[in-house]
Amino acid sequence: MNEGSEERGVSRRNALRVGAGLGVTSLAGCLGLFGDDQNVEIPALSEFRGSGSLVEGRPAPGGTSIEDLPDLSGDLALYIGGGEGGIYYEFVEMLQNIYSDFEVHTTDNASSSLAETIVEEVDAGASRADVFWSIDASSLGFVAANDAYEPLSDEVVDMVANGQFVGDDKAWAGVAGRARAVPYNTDELSESDIPNTVQDFPSTDALQGTVGWAPTYGAFKSFVTAMRLINGEDATREWLVAMREAGTERHGNEYAVSQSVAEGSLAAGFANHYYAMRVKNQQPDAPIDLAFTEGDAGALINVAGALKIQGTQRGDLVDDFVRHLLSAEAQEYFATVSFAYPMIGGVEPVGGLPSIDELSPPDIDLAELADIEPTLDLMDEAGVSG
Repeated sequence: MNEGSEERGVSRRNALRVGAGLGVTSLAGCLGLFGDDQNVEIPALSEFRGSGSLVEGRPAPGGTSIEDLPDLSGDLALYIGGGEGGIYYEFVEMLQNIYSDFEVHTTDNASSSLAETIVEEVDAGASRADVFWSIDASSLGFVAANDAYEPLSDEVVDMVANGQFVGDDKAWAGVAGRARAVPYNTDELSESDIPNTVQDFPSTDALQGTVGWAPTYGAFKSFVTAMRLINGEDATREWLVAMREAGTERHGNEYAVSQSVAEGSLAAGFANHYYAMRVKNQQPDAPIDLAFTEGDAGALINVAGALKIQGTQRGDLVDDFVRHLLSAEAQEYFATVSFAYPMIGGVEPVGGLPSIDELSPPDIDLAELADIEPTLDLMDEAGVSG
């Protein structure tokens, strides 16, 4: 994902290339033509599905098919924020390939920067985009808190299975989830060795000097922010110091943490769940599994989501676009290409992961994760600069 802002239309030539690269074997035999105006052709389900050992043998997804949604037609200005942008672009390209009269003009940047841009533009009465698709709920919450949104329709938010992943006043809807998790090496540890709460990690003998984390990573900062909101600043600072003094090893990113766990140089780590899934998909025999804590910051589930920007003249098109992000095909795509948690019922997470209903995330307002400055100060004080 580029940090610099870039405006572009998503190429239809690339859409054809992407579609060809996603596979050709029809799972559901759902190739069909319909729609009077655009001669719409919906690709086979296999073309929305990723590949690899974790994806093989999956059942057909439930939920609402693209075939049952209104056609997309017209121009849409889209702000895309966050590191999953490449995957988002690929899906947008697929939609453009399906709907010949649908054209998306995108601008990408870091989610927080785009959120500030949206608020500034709305305040100035010069909004340039119709919809914001962000990697995290905190940037969506920032836009919502500054009244720079318009509520999504009931048809959109009703598709999201869990109300925690819909903003107040229908300000945004989650489209893909990621859970904090503890990747551990199954040659070194068993699941019972992993405490049920991260607060117990510093005092667990089996984890001394053999845990990894990535403090510069955005997801780690959200995790610490959640801990600060739940436990307070003093307890969070003490935990960070205790983990540092326990010999926790610093890594550049959370994929590196998960890979080090798989290789055995770490016994466990802190990372978003999908990094271990990526390792397992590439190395099916790797000795890595995931444990989940319960009800604390270590069990945080954050979401990518979409928001309708105040002042848009294409409100109905925005609603229909977001409904497409919550379609059975889109949710299967996010689940099997990026290993995200689906946001609708009827689509299973990959690789035997527990469902969201089986996890125990903390009861916090995800929008509050936007308040990151106190977290950065606290991490500096603890000697764990992000």
